[in-house]
Amino acid sequence: MSDSDNDIPGDPMLDQSEIDRLLSMASEPAKPRVYRADGRRHDNDAALKVESYDFRNPVFLTEVDLRRLRLLHEDFIRYLAARLALFLRMECSLKMAKLTTLTYAKFTEALPNPTHLCLFKAEPLNGVGILDINPRLALTLVDRVLGGRGHSVKVDRYLTEIEIALLEDILRIILEEWCVQWHHEGDLHPKIIGHENNGRFLQTSQKDAIVLALTIEFDFGDCSEPMQIGVPYYMIEPMVKAIQARRNRDSSPTQPHAPAQWKDVYEHISLPVGAEWDAFELSLRELTRLRVGDVLELPSSIVDRTVISLAGTPKFNGTVGLDGDRVVVKLSEKIKNEEPIHAHAH
Repeated sequence: MSDSDNDIPGDPMLDQSEIDRLLSMASEPAKPRVYRADGRRHDNDAALKVESYDFRNPVFLTEVDLRRLRLLHEDFIRYLAARLALFLRMECSLKMAKLTTLTYAKFTEALPNPTHLCLFKAEPLNGVGILDINPRLALTLVDRVLGGRGHSVKVDRYLTEIEIALLEDILRIILEEWCVQWHHEGDLHPKIIGHENNGRFLQTSQKDAIVLALTIEFDFGDCSEPMQIGVPYYMIEPMVKAIQARRNRDSSPTQPHAPAQWKDVYEHISLPVGAEWDAFELSLRELTRLRVGDVLELPSSIVDRTVISLAGTPKFNGTVGLDGDRVVVKLSEKIKNEEPIHAHAH
């Protein structure tokens, strides 16, 4: 067999370049198939940004919503620090440590032990919120309420009923200030419905419910401990939607007003028209002395400052003159700032 017999058309032998091309194709990761809502498939070359989504931990708040809520809660912390300083007659330093969303199960699992939990409602919203305060911080605040110097009480124990009753005054201030920050979206009224000391047994929401958790670093005297507020998303959802609607309404461009159109029915409407002068001022005593026949001297230039009012509302400035045997008024300008006339001479 000659060498020319090896050059058979359709020879299955591959050269090195074809082998390298096949190897490179095999090493490339397979592109994910992306489908439209109508069932059609996207082209592989289409510029798509695919993000993974965890259906077990859905996120209902976008970055824009979280930024707005962060600004709202920063105002809440600033006003709360000032109000607590007045109530306790001692400087309080509050700082936002974290604002995030997580499931109710993870939120309760992360609660320390021992701790003190205040369960509250913000009527008329549905749902129960949780205010978590460290016992050392709580006892330090109670000591200050009783006249102490605000020195840190370094004990780890649950609060007694008397201590809880004294602490409730401070908790109400915190909850009232939190509700006040939503005043643009609604009038909320806080109500304390219970106290707990262990988060593992709480059942105020479903385990997979999303919770907005705010962590605050609370510095009071020589005591520095965290405090956090957790509210389920379904509780504040109406307020968040109201914020979104208000922001969209404020950012939308204003539509120009259409010019008023004349209607035939206007032709039969009577409107009183008056020409008035802002002449001078008189004291009350001088007014009571006026009698029939008295002559009031007016400056000659007053005819150039005649005010024409429509239905009692000043609309134009004009000049008084004569047209034959009739007194007429020539309109000279439109009044921009419609101010009431204090004294008139007709």
